[in-house]
Amino acid sequence: MDCVPSTFPATRVSVVHALASEDRAARQRAYDAMVAMYWKPVYTYIRLRWKATREDAEDLTQDFFHRALEKEWFTEFDATRARFRTFLRTCVDRNVMNARRAATRDKRGGGFEHVSMDFVSAESEIVASVGGELPEPDELFRRAWIHSVFDSAVARLKSDLTTRGKSLHYELFSRCDLFSLDTGRRPTYAELGRAFEIPPTQVTNFLALARRRFREIVLDLLAETTGDERDFADSVRELLGVMP
Repeated sequence: MDCVPSTFPATRVSVVHALASEDRAARQRAYDAMVAMYWKPVYTYIRLRWKATREDAEDLTQDFFHRALEKEWFTEFDATRARFRTFLRTCVDRNVMNARRAATRDKRGGGFEHVSMDFVSAESEIVASVGGELPEPDELFRRAWIHSVFDSAVARLKSDLTTRGKSLHYELFSRCDLFSLDTGRRPTYAELGRAFEIPPTQVTNFLALARRRFREIVLDLLAETTGDERDFADSVRELLGVMP
């Protein structure tokens, strides 16, 4: 059986640190990863904390990442003073205040134009997460960040398992662990075995591998997009409920 280690990453290659790399290609990859992980929390935060219209929030989100790249704001991050998410929100607040004072609403590209920003999807998630009572914007930022981590992890898992010829592993994981979140009912292993025409014991083994790989991917994502070891450890506890 193909075994995948479930240990925590021994070393962290943080994109936060890579943003200051002398290698331009490394900086670009780091920015792409940073935007992919944090654009939706930033958009949510601007929409609700700053009560921006959808159009303004879209412009301000793109403007923020453009300026952060142009001005190298993230290189100012000091892990001894705050976790990266807190630093990021401070930068967002500063940029929104400056933009409103200058009354600028120009859309910008700035080096991450190939990173998709699905604002329609982000807006629907805001509506779904708010419900009847509006949580604090910082809590909404946290929820949007959690969504970003797990959405990215699911996408990586699907790509990884499909590439390795383990599409069935992903289909079982999706049916058991993802669809059940929407339906409120998790199918039994016997039901999954009948649906996919495999023994329940094979369902157990395939799901175990997929879940281990998913956990490993989540840990990798957190290792990449947190500021230091303490930030990483706090984020792991927050998402997985365990101590790294």
